[in-house]
Amino acid sequence: MADNVRHVAVISLGGTIAMTTQTDGGATPTLSADDLVAAVPGLGDTGIQVQVHDFRRLPGASLSFSDLFELTAMIEMLAVDGVVVTQGTDTIEETAYLLDLVTTGDMPIVVTGAMRNASMAGADGPANVLAAVRTAASTEARGTGCVVVFGEEIHAARWVRKTHATSPTAFTSYPGPIGYVAEDRVRILARPDATPTIAPQGATASARTTVFTVGIGDDGTLLQALSDHIDGLVVAAFGAGHVPMACVDALTDLAKRMPVILTTRTGSGPVLQETYGFPGSESDLLARGLVSGSTLDPVKARILLQLLLMTGASRDQIAQSFSAIS
Repeated sequence: MADNVRHVAVISLGGTIAMTTQTDGGATPTLSADDLVAAVPGLGDTGIQVQVHDFRRLPGASLSFSDLFELTAMIEMLAVDGVVVTQGTDTIEETAYLLDLVTTGDMPIVVTGAMRNASMAGADGPANVLAAVRTAASTEARGTGCVVVFGEEIHAARWVRKTHATSPTAFTSYPGPIGYVAEDRVRILARPDATPTIAPQGATASARTTVFTVGIGDDGTLLQALSDHIDGLVVAAFGAGHVPMACVDALTDLAKRMPVILTTRTGSGPVLQETYGFPGSESDLLARGLVSGSTLDPVKARILLQLLLMTGASRDQIAQSFSAIS
């Protein structure tokens, strides 16, 4: 590749960004990767060479781990300066974090989408694709890991969350974006710590994990019902890692049988270690064999747990992987 020409691959998985409204009034994925790129005003003026790959045309909610492993293999084969993945916003935070965990090298990998489909007034897909392509082509974004670009903000995959069902500014992160795009320039303000890489080769689809969100009055009955149907569990607990006392016995039993990851349902901030001491507190649960999810939110913790189980990690290896999360 010529040094003065940047090459970016745009890979379309479907989602709202690829949807148009049909005659029955419902929006479905109909646009190809070529259609998406052709609809971006000003993209041709950037000097960036874009190659397109029409990989899937699925709603974000219907993507599978198999799809994402195939996507990873494709990305690793591409000889480009950066990659943009477009997909449905329902699972952008999961795709981005999985790619962050399984891809290697410094090449920017950017995930984006749209909250308004192409048939709607103010469709945000073209602007998001343009900002994503600029980010993927930039030298500034090298070494940041996988990122999500939305509304010209650049979010680390590790922290990004979809926090609104319909707003064009649905994607946020704590402690905030790591950069933004302004006046055609990519500006990186912070770089997250490197994420340990998990090789997906040889992964199987046999592992089954889920997130159990604790609610007031839970008595452990539903936890007991899950025990014969899962290989690993993420608990989305109150506050800094607390559950009702009535759930403690069920979680203790589960932790003897499988990895149980303790996270906070608040979506940001750490699971504590030793601040509280009552039955069902974080220190009590960790002493009973639960594994701290540290600062990972429940969705990200499930992605990490699923990958570790699918690649045959032992209980000790799973605990070590989560303990490395700062």
